This record gives sequence, C-alpha cells and structure tokens, in this order.
Amino acid sequence: MSSWFPMLTVLSMFYYICLRRRARLTSRGEMLNSRRAIESNSRALPMSTEAVQYAKEVLDFSSHYGSENSMSYTMWNLAGSPNVYPSSGDFTQTAVFRAYGNWWTKCPSTPLPFKRISPNFVSNDYIELAFEEPVYPTAIHILETYHPGSVVKILACSANPYSQSPPAEVRWETIWAGEPTHVNSPQARQFTPCIKEISFPTNLIRLETNSSLLDYYTELDAVELHGVKERPLLSLKTTAIDMNDLDEDEDKDSCGIDCLSSQFSSTGLREWTSNGYFDKLPYELIQLIISHLPLPDLCRLAQTCKLLYQHCCDPLQYIHLSLQPYWANLNDTTLEYLLPRCTLVQWLNLSWTGNRGFISTSGFRRLLKVCGSELLRLELACGHFLNEACLEVIAEMCPNLQELNLSSCDKLPPQAFSHISKLCRLKRLVLYRTKIEQTALLSILNFCPEIQHLNLGSCVLIEDYDLVSSVIGAKCRKLRSLDLWRCKNITEKGIAELVSGCQLLEELDLGWCPTLQSGAGCFVNLARKLPNLRKLFLTANRSVCDTDIEELAANCQHLQQLDILGTRMVSAASLRKLMECCKELSLLDVSFCSQIDSRIVQELNSKFPNVSIKKSFTQ
Repeated sequence: MSSWFPMLTVLSMFYYICLRRRARLTSRGEMLNSRRAIESNSRALPMSTEAVQYAKEVLDFSSHYGSENSMSYTMWNLAGSPNVYPSSGDFTQTAVFRAYGNWWTKCPSTPLPFKRISPNFVSNDYIELAFEEPVYPTAIHILETYHPGSVVKILACSANPYSQSPPAEVRWETIWAGEPTHVNSPQARQFTPCIKEISFPTNLIRLETNSSLLDYYTELDAVELHGVKERPLLSLKTTAIDMNDLDEDEDKDSCGIDCLSSQFSSTGLREWTSNGYFDKLPYELIQLIISHLPLPDLCRLAQTCKLLYQHCCDPLQYIHLSLQPYWANLNDTTLEYLLPRCTLVQWLNLSWTGNRGFISTSGFRRLLKVCGSELLRLELACGHFLNEACLEVIAEMCPNLQELNLSSCDKLPPQAFSHISKLCRLKRLVLYRTKIEQTALLSILNFCPEIQHLNLGSCVLIEDYDLVSSVIGAKCRKLRSLDLWRCKNITEKGIAELVSGCQLLEELDLGWCPTLQSGAGCFVNLARKLPNLRKLFLTANRSVCDTDIEELAANCQHLQQLDILGTRMVSAASLRKLMECCKELSLLDVSFCSQIDSRIVQELNSKFPNVSIKKSFTQ
C-alpha cells in the first residue's frame, strides 16, 4: 500500500491543479462578464434609433403544457404583444412548459442520468423566437407573469429565418447565461438581464429554461427585443481590461467541443520519457480520474502529451456520450472526428442537435454504423434533422436498442415511425408531440412486447385510443409507466382493458382527457386494479369525485403524486383520508378545485407537512 502512496499523491496533485485551473478560468469569466456589463452600460449613443420589437413568430420549442390544436398554455402565445402583463397568476393566454420542479425526476419513467455531464449546461427546455427586423441587440425584456426565474440562457443566431438566401454559416452566440433560481414571489416581473454585445445583427433569439427550483409552472407572456440597425460604438470611457483575462474563450464548453472539429492527432505532441511516478500509475487509475472530466476538458487534455492523448481517446471514456450540451457547435465534421472514439458507445444523447442543416442523414448514418451495434439508449428529442431514412438507419443498425426518445420530433413524417417496430427489444419509447399514426403505433405495440415506459402525450393523429389501450393491455404486460396526456378520445372501455392487462403500472398520466367520466366507474376500477400506482395525473377532469379519492386511499397506498386540478366534486374530507392512508404522498395539485380553498390548503399543510400541496391562483 505504501509503495503506491507517492504515485497517488502525484496524480492527486495533478488533478487538483486541473481543478484549480478550471476555478481560475471560471473566475476570469465572471470578471470578464462584469467588465463587459460595464462596457455595455457605457456605450455611446447608437448610430441609429433603437427599435423595440415583439416576437413575430415561434419557430421551435421543446415542450408545452397546452394542446397542439389550441392556444391555451401553448408556446405560440409568446408571439406578439403582451396578453397578461403586468397581471400575475395562472392565465391560459401565456406560454407554459410541460414540467416544473423536480417532480418529473422522481417518477418511474425518468431515465438515469448520463455519467459524463457538462457542469455549464443546466437547460431543460427551450423556445426559439423570430422577430421582424435583424438588429444588434441592446436589451431583451422577458415578461414573466407567474413563478418567474426559469430562464437560464439567451442566445442569438446569425441566420435570418425570413431571408430568401440561407447564410454560408449559421452561428449561435450566448448573450446571457445564469444559474437556475428560486424567486420567492410568484408575482409577475420584467426580467432584463445585462446582455453581451455581439458582432452580427439578429432576429432569431433562443431562450433556454430550467424550472427545477420553481414551486409551480412558470408562465411567459412576451419577449421584447431592443436593438439598433447599425452596430453601436463603444464609448471611450470603458473600464480597462486586463489582457490576461482574454487568454481563454468566453464559452468554455464550445471551445472544448470545437477541438473535436479541428483535426488534431498525436503527431507533434511531446512524449515525456521521465514523468516520475506518473508513468507508473495503473492505466485503470488514470482512466478513472479523467472519467470525471467533462467532454471539452477531455478534448483539451488530449492535446497535452501522447500519454494523455492515449487515455483521452480510449473508447472506454465514451460509453456514455451526451452531446446535447454542445448542440450549438455540433455538426457533421465534429461527429466525423468523434467516430474513432465511439466504438463502445452504449448511451448516446443527440437531443436538440443537428438543426438547420448541422447534421446530415449521411453524417448520422456514419455515426450509427460505428456505434449502433452496441447502442442501448438513444436520445433524439427535438432532432429536426431526422427523416424517414434516419429512422430506417436506427432500425437497421441498432438491433439491441432498449431506449428511444423522439420527444417533440414533430417534423418527422407519419410513415417514418413504422420502422420502430423492428426494435423488438425496446423498453422505453417516448413519442411526445410526434405525428405517429395509429397503424404504426399498433405495429410497434405488437412487435415490442418488452416496453416498460411509453409516452404518447399529445400524439394528435391517433384516432382510437380505446383500441390502442386494448392492444397495450394485451401485449405490453410489463408496462410500468404510460403517458396519455391530452389524448382526445379514450373512454372507460379503454381504461378497463388497459388496467386489466397492465397491473404493474406505477405511473399513469390521463391529464386533459375530456372523454373520461367518473360516473362510468373508470377511476374506481383503475384504483382497484393498480395497487403499485405511484403517480396519477387526472388533470382537468371535472368529474373526479370523493368516491375516486377514497378508492385511491384504500387501494393505492404507495401513491406519491396526484394531480386533480379543476375538479369541483372533491371535498376536504376525502383529501384528509387520502393523505392519512398514503404515507408516501409528496405532491398534490388541487388548483381550481372549488371546494378546496386557501384556508383548507393551509390546514392540510400544517397537518401533513411532507406533502407539497399546489393551489394555483389568478388575480
């Protein structure tokens, strides 16, 4: 043991130096940002009059609370002038993302996190907004009307979505970034962060959000873009900047990922012959230490010497490969240089990547040709580069795939989904906001009996959810979670066949399913057949009553999350019984439940302090 101690000490010191260097760079970045803020505030008068624009159009987004066929709570409400501000509260005319808080990470359907993560990437959702005129941004006002604090990043794009000729190069630049915050008050506010000056005019702005610290859904009303037509000149009275602060790129993640796009090799790297104890360390120990580095740091470290190049390019370092944090810089060239390292990839995250031509079908095919045979999990949320050929490639080259996420891939044609039925080992399939049709879905259900987690939320082209539920009940006996959020026509018949066949269900989302009626006994039957239920969303079902709550209390004692927003027929007495029987209950949403007023909520909170009771309001 004592003979290894000096070696461990040396490597520990090496790793400590790396960490100190990262801390120093972070500190420099903060100093530089504060100095840029001073610069921005000391600009000379602009060369032209400042223009103020509201968003003309919503181009893309990752999720929303609303329906695909209406305007209530949808992202499309962010286009145009304010509808609600300065009022506060829960209004249907605002834009609301699908999730909030950390409740969604505590569900059976939540996938495990990737092992190698980027500490600088905290975004969970995004929305892209187009404005009429390209300008050099001088300010951005975000009107938040309920539970503010979710915005963590603002980016500007060099591409003009209304230009007839596409630019030679599409460039995204972060103009503001911050950490997730918890604002104590749910009241409306105008959020105006100090943005960075950019070198190109823009009329395409992207907001990225993280609602994990919020008590309830955040609501956004409008976005104002202030800017000038000509690039503003800096005032001569700027604070002096230490040139040492400029020795690193502003965005450390993008700098590191750009290293992948530049062809570097071990040629020209120094090969030290006397590294002391460092050379004697076991290969596995060095591998373990560098496995804690984010991908950009791994790329930088590979350029220091041949020994570390060998370690950093070892395919064992890339078994979990999440490229989502680097979506703004990722392209075919980047993927090409990653290929030699991807032979052992088992988990691959390409969510948000490849849009606007950054990734081609051929580039995607080359990647899967290298790693597809080992791939177990593939995350492709909001991957608008995907087409039918891409899904065919997945079906052909990923025979062992167990998890596939196509959330919000709403540009995929309906016929493309038929290829998924060839992935017979699937255990998790997310089809939220896709255009999958009933025929393709039934084929998938018939040929993929191992499915345990299925998300069909907001799949508007499915015609008969009773038939789909019947097939799920007959074929998917191992199902643990099912999301039918906003399915338009499921009835008590479909629920009965579903719960009879899928009695292992722990999570069921029937929010905003208007055709379900408590009087038909569907919720009572559900409670009696699903004793393992941990999450049940019956959002906006006006017919949920005391009988349903009492049956849940009697039969589903492991229940942790319950949403009965909008019912007028549930009393405080039945809720007390539920909370007494379900000792694991942690989330209860009773917003707009007319019999449950604020006084009752306060009383229940004092008696059951471990339950987070949600009661939305409108002023």
